[in-house]
Amino acid sequence: MHTNHHRILIVGGGTAGITVAARLLRNGHPDVAVIEPSSVHYYQPLWTLVGAGQAEAAATERPEARVMPRDATWIRAAASAVDPDTNSVTCEDGTVYTYDVLVVCPGIQLDWDRIDGAAHALGRDGVSSNYRFDLAPRTWEFIKNTRSGTAVFTMPSGPIKCAGAPQKIAYLACDHWRRQGVLDDIDVHLVVPTPRIFGIPAIADNLDEVIADYGITLHTSTEVTSVDSTGRKVALSAVAEGGEDGTLGYDMLHVVPHQSAPDWIKASPLSTGQAGGYVDIDKHTMQHVRYPNVFALGDAGSSPNSKTGAAIRKQAPVVVDNIEAHLAGRPLCARYDGYASCPIVTSSHDMLLAEFAYDFSLKPSVPLLDPTKPHRAYWYLKKYGLPAMYWNLMLKGLA
Repeated sequence: MHTNHHRILIVGGGTAGITVAARLLRNGHPDVAVIEPSSVHYYQPLWTLVGAGQAEAAATERPEARVMPRDATWIRAAASAVDPDTNSVTCEDGTVYTYDVLVVCPGIQLDWDRIDGAAHALGRDGVSSNYRFDLAPRTWEFIKNTRSGTAVFTMPSGPIKCAGAPQKIAYLACDHWRRQGVLDDIDVHLVVPTPRIFGIPAIADNLDEVIADYGITLHTSTEVTSVDSTGRKVALSAVAEGGEDGTLGYDMLHVVPHQSAPDWIKASPLSTGQAGGYVDIDKHTMQHVRYPNVFALGDAGSSPNSKTGAAIRKQAPVVVDNIEAHLAGRPLCARYDGYASCPIVTSSHDMLLAEFAYDFSLKPSVPLLDPTKPHRAYWYLKKYGLPAMYWNLMLKGLA
């Protein structure tokens, strides 16, 4: 056998890749390889709390070697191309790996260049983003140092990971400023591309109350298209009817980049061919629509769920079951219903846990609590429960 051939090859050692690898190995599959160049594994959902001074950045990272399943073959390289017609993946170092089954989960890329001037502005003069590990602590510095003026929080159009994060940091900043007695001296703006702050009306109604309570000016159907760090202002553009064109000055700016599939996925036959370039999969079976031995999950997949770690937790067992069915020549019976959860922290002690499926029907895990309203118990879940479940259960294939 060719030494670079693997029965099951997984591209990406993030949340999705490690979870699927662990589950496959627990089920007795002896040849599972993971392509992952990074030496560090991050628990990104906690970066919001890092940006709000409620968690330490160090608590969100662990060595990749500690989360890689013991019996997996770790290929420490970055994938650069895939040819599903020859069942092969090429890495940046030129090495080619072939497979019987391919699992594609390399995550999502941050397209900073789509907001003119944003990359140049990051990390200084009040501009930061919780979407980068190194910048989340800077967000907290800028929030602490802001005592007056204008604070702007943005969200881009198109799919992004952790879609609640752009608004969560606005609420946490306002909570801090209120406790410091300076909120009334700060003009806070939240710019979102959607017609409402959330896609489920009952949840949007309650978040509208949170926004009004903090005195935040909400700009809907609008996005930021450029950052002028010298003049300390952003350009706004309408993305739908009711949106705004114009400029907005800032003293502090939390900016979120547009996001898309990695460029090598966009350029591959696996892509949908659309702008985001995501892996073209059946949204229920997670199998590629043209290549039956290819599966995808997580942020790089085309399934129209919210791109969250909670979605991956439900996608992973479906992918594993359907890989096994494919290898055995059986019909693919496991189905993903689009479940995702969006933990929206609304203050330093309250969180709303939005859980929903493809049809936006609510799927509450704790039926006793109103899923459309913030609760203190959910904040403790966000800070302590979910990270513990992630490191100790999910990445080990146990949840």
